[in-house]
Amino acid sequence: MRGLLAATMKGRIVSVCCLLSLLLSQATAEEEEDFTSVLRDTSHIEETLRFATEEKAADYAAAVQRLRKIYYSSIKPMEQAYKYNELRQHEISDGEITSKPMVLFLGPWSVGKSSMINYLLGLNDSPYQLYTGAEPTTSEFTVIMHGEKIRSVEGIVMAADSSRSFSPLEKFGQNFLEKLIGIEMPHKLLERVTFVDTPGIIENRKQQERGYPFNDVCQWFIDRADLIFVVFDPTKLDVGLELEMLFRQLKGRESQIRIILNKADNLATQDLMRVYGALFWSLAPLINVTEPPRVYVSSFWPYDYAPDTSRELFKREEISLLEDLNQVIENRMENKIAFIRQHGIRVRIHGLLVDRYVQTFKEKMSFFSDPELVFKEIVDDPDKFYIFKSILAKTNVSKFDLPNRDAYRDFFGINTITNFKSLSSQCSYIGGCLLDKIEKAITNELPALLSSINSGKQPGLSSCEATGCGEKPKNRYRKN
Repeated sequence: MRGLLAATMKGRIVSVCCLLSLLLSQATAEEEEDFTSVLRDTSHIEETLRFATEEKAADYAAAVQRLRKIYYSSIKPMEQAYKYNELRQHEISDGEITSKPMVLFLGPWSVGKSSMINYLLGLNDSPYQLYTGAEPTTSEFTVIMHGEKIRSVEGIVMAADSSRSFSPLEKFGQNFLEKLIGIEMPHKLLERVTFVDTPGIIENRKQQERGYPFNDVCQWFIDRADLIFVVFDPTKLDVGLELEMLFRQLKGRESQIRIILNKADNLATQDLMRVYGALFWSLAPLINVTEPPRVYVSSFWPYDYAPDTSRELFKREEISLLEDLNQVIENRMENKIAFIRQHGIRVRIHGLLVDRYVQTFKEKMSFFSDPELVFKEIVDDPDKFYIFKSILAKTNVSKFDLPNRDAYRDFFGINTITNFKSLSSQCSYIGGCLLDKIEKAITNELPALLSSINSGKQPGLSSCEATGCGEKPKNRYRKN
């Protein structure tokens, strides 16, 4: 009798506990539903990014056309003459010169990259928002750009369109192009910038499983990005092999990197400080620079911050990030000119090195010499013939800008030395000398274009281009 009574009481207690647990979970779910149904005020996005400000489209178009003219008349000829694209595999297309600034989103899976883009563009709860979820959702490289109407563009179409800056992506194969998608939509922000959402990094997945060279594709976008957001959340701070490889690819681009600790309102203030320290601890071995990258701590999605969190801090951090983004947009022409000038410097150094290889080969050749053996000796040990040192001694070139010596062994492995002419013979009466033109572009024309933009003066033609100087080009490499 006592056992039956005890069993009955135990059953009732369990039932009551289950009922209380169910009521508590329902109450919690209702609170979470009420919390997530409250939307934030997003007027600060339009104010900070200055959607209402009218831009001087005519001045910008004139500067772009002037930049195109300098590149195609002064830099491109040497680039083609000495096959620079086969050394660095970075050919600047017309679409790349005229393209908008690119903002690249990188990071582990499900940290809020797609949600952040939806938030900035106001796409939440619309049929066109990027798909988000707790599981890995983004398996494609998604390019969000401006268009007259909302439509999706297949990767094959994007690569085939020469007016866009994505035609070089064809070299990564058809499997990748199937994982590339573009989305066009009319939006004030997309008139001035292009967003690129990337697949989340999954540490337990091998590169071969993706079906295309993921790291090489990331490197292509990294090389062309004006701003790189590397996004984390408090639950994904570990650094594996794929993330470590990604940060190796970011070497030299530290000024463009911004670290984002997203979903920060999921933590109490004390826990957030610990997670912030853990993030730096994980990234410290990967970022070997004196000044650490800027870290933004907030929650980038349209719903209100969780209660009892540092909402004022999160709001200020978000505004700081928007100001950072706006600075990149406003400086897009200056950044493009600096990029073309940096490219021109590399092309010039490449031309000087190839010229030095050609001269050394001609000096060492004799009637009885074997051309292949002579040039193999030069390529295998260029320091023996002072090829790189002579460039540093005779020209204003930094040793830190010199390319890797091994790269030229591969370069001349597919390009015969006899196919190249020396710089002294790369002159014509009409076109001038290749070296003189590229040096003029680097030292005079591009800095002058940059100064005209900074001073608000509309860029125009130089006096020689307007009237025609008619001077015979001087070849300072030809012996008298």
